[in-house]
Amino acid sequence: MNYLPAIEIEPTKNANAAVIWLHGLGASGDDFAAVVPALGLSNQSDLNIRFIFPHAPVIPISVNGGMSMPAWYDILSMDVERKINQQQFMQSAQQVKDLIERELDRGISSERIVIAGFSQGGAVAYEVALNFEQPLAGLMALSTYVASPSTLALKPCNAQLPVMICHGTEDNVVPESLGLLALEKLSSMGLKPEYKTYAMAHSVSPGQIKHITSFLKRVLSGSGD
Repeated sequence: MNYLPAIEIEPTKNANAAVIWLHGLGASGDDFAAVVPALGLSNQSDLNIRFIFPHAPVIPISVNGGMSMPAWYDILSMDVERKINQQQFMQSAQQVKDLIERELDRGISSERIVIAGFSQGGAVAYEVALNFEQPLAGLMALSTYVASPSTLALKPCNAQLPVMICHGTEDNVVPESLGLLALEKLSSMGLKPEYKTYAMAHSVSPGQIKHITSFLKRVLSGSGD
């Protein structure tokens, strides 16, 4: 099988958990790979996490004048409820599911796998994590939105999925109103997401990194600050 190209950061011991982290529009897996040392998880004896940062394919983006860039799907309109290329969106979701299946083949339990995504990557992460047919460890949705409400469904095995939604109060790319809509959508499904905001734009902040560390420790080792 042809998997998405990705940066993989292995733990010092054999991996017993995995985090699959999707970048945003126009970026690459390198963006969040640099965050791993800041998480400070390498000194946790029970956390041997393999971090996987896939690279999206390079495709033309309609709202950027057809310019080609790394993207999980084309954005056709920047209305409040974005119009997207649904086929590309679902294809990206399937490719991420394939990465999860590869981790299962490598011996990682589904309950030790976290899906994370920023912006466009977060929209795909929502689709993948909630629809996955085995229980996952958690979902981190960073500065993102629900891109395909009609296909978003919660499988019973993930009815208790831990979810952390993070958003910048000064985000002018993905307004916080979209983060709140995602919170409302997931809550209506019976999930109980943590919702955290930061005085930042469409980015990542040191305070957010601390919350990400705490979340990963909690869902992968049962502890957290």
